[in-house]
Amino acid sequence: MVKGGEDWQHVEATKTPANEELQLPQRLQVDKHAPMMEGSKTITFSFEGEPKVQLLGTYTRYSSWTARVVTVLEYFRIPYRPVYVQLANVKQHSRSGFVPILTPLSWSPSLEINDSVSICEFLAESYPNLGLWPQDRELRALARSAVAEMHSGFGEIRNTYHTNFVAKYEGNVPVTEKGKKEVERMLALWDQARNATVARSQALGEKDAGYLFGKFGIADAFFWPVLWRFRTYNLPLTTASPEALAWMKTMWSDLTLLKLSKDYFRQAENPETAIAHYDDIFKGNPDIQYGRFEEDWKFEH
Repeated sequence: MVKGGEDWQHVEATKTPANEELQLPQRLQVDKHAPMMEGSKTITFSFEGEPKVQLLGTYTRYSSWTARVVTVLEYFRIPYRPVYVQLANVKQHSRSGFVPILTPLSWSPSLEINDSVSICEFLAESYPNLGLWPQDRELRALARSAVAEMHSGFGEIRNTYHTNFVAKYEGNVPVTEKGKKEVERMLALWDQARNATVARSQALGEKDAGYLFGKFGIADAFFWPVLWRFRTYNLPLTTASPEALAWMKTMWSDLTLLKLSKDYFRQAENPETAIAHYDDIFKGNPDIQYGRFEEDWKFEH
């Protein structure tokens, strides 16, 4: 039984022989209606090597939960096999009916780890030297708290403003009173994270890289799709502090995230990836115009 990162690292070093085919559960095979599209080949741009894990999910230009895990895998260059299924076919591949699902190919190919938080915790435990969570105990606790709040809260934002990376809404996009409060809380959370990190880094005499809790980590990956929502729906930034805005600019300028952004646009070129009810959600409202962002868009505030 693998109990920690050190043992996992040892198991990782053992590659599957070329003539030995991994026997994966049937529901984890590639969806025939949505095969590993060519865009998924460009997703593993940052590393070479045998995939250590398989990630089953839906197309990341829409799926914030799948995108969060993909962002962690890409940012920390963890070799993986991406398998994308259409949203309508998820239940054929998932016991819980939800994605993403991570399967450790080089250790236990029959194991299914579901839920993005559980997956990211598993990856952090499996790769302790990569620093998916902050090394400092205090910042690590704050980062976990922020991720937990994102995972369990902000229901109005998550349920009203669906993730759609390439989409652009202009005009009088409605924001409910509850939505306004959640937007303000989100911006306050980012401000508090940055201020706490700056203070803690100074106390420790360590360099602050400008992400939520210092270096890029799971917390940043979890709020990355939220930035899409702010952009897509032009959600108000009136209460954003300079610290929160600086973090947003850091994220939108990050080279790895820019490469992932290009992949979202590549997905949009494939009609098989489309989820109709996530597109033009205000259709029929003459006060709202629906369009698409240009790939060279830049965050400027």
